[in-house]
Amino acid sequence: MTPAQRPHGPSPGTIRRRRIIALVAIAGAIALAVASVVVALPHVHKTPVAVTVAPPPKPFRIIFPEGFTRRQMAQRVAVVAQIAKRKRGKPVSLNSRQYLIGSRKATVPCFTPKRPKQLEGLLFPATYDFLPGTTARQLVAEQLQAFCVNWAKVDLAYARSKQLTPYDVLIIASMVEKETLAPEERRLVAAVIYNRLHQRMPLGIDATLRYGLNIPPTKSILQSQLDSNNPYNSRKLPGLPPTPIASPGLASIQAAAHPAKVDYLFFVRKPDKKHHFFTASDTAFAQYECAHGYGC
Repeated sequence: MTPAQRPHGPSPGTIRRRRIIALVAIAGAIALAVASVVVALPHVHKTPVAVTVAPPPKPFRIIFPEGFTRRQMAQRVAVVAQIAKRKRGKPVSLNSRQYLIGSRKATVPCFTPKRPKQLEGLLFPATYDFLPGTTARQLVAEQLQAFCVNWAKVDLAYARSKQLTPYDVLIIASMVEKETLAPEERRLVAAVIYNRLHQRMPLGIDATLRYGLNIPPTKSILQSQLDSNNPYNSRKLPGLPPTPIASPGLASIQAAAHPAKVDYLFFVRKPDKKHHFFTASDTAFAQYECAHGYGC
């Protein structure tokens, strides 16, 4: 072959071989890089990372005993909020003024009829936890939820057979709560209330008058107060008072829904200040009162 016939540059086969070699070299380099990263990763993860997690705030606790009124609960809120402030070093959201506002009136989903109602008697007495940011409305909402949980356990069939509404049962339960210290007497006190309602007699329960006129339990009821036309004066006026007079616990609610099957119409506190003397006879009642210095 003469010089004029020789091809210029490498042949096509040579170019293909060079390209294949270059691609293999690039692929090898990439694989080596990936392997280096994979080997390094475990060492990276082995290095501990310090993460600071703040512990959740410790809740405070408030206890509402059975038989507390709405105002007594507000007073308890004021005391507990002050204690929480002292322990925390700064105020908490809960306060008595907002509690009184938030507990005044609301619709309770589990209670018929479903319309806004005075919340006296519906603020369930129990122990509740609260945080620095818990508001009075949130606490009231918890109490109403607790009421609904417990109210669902009550069978109202017997009360309905006596033409009593759910609200009537709650009012009776509040009187049972305020009048009894011995648990076994709850259904007996409820029976006296049922029997007196049936005979259209005034209930004669001093706790209702004390509630209506804000008479402390340490003070005697005056004759002028007994003669008053206050709607809570069950010594004078027949029927139930307009609202509950306190927040009853589940035991008193159950007693109000299921009174004892007795004919008692009267009861009076025994000298031990805990139990009562019950009777269906006004004569026996008067004799007992006279014998124990309650007046003849």
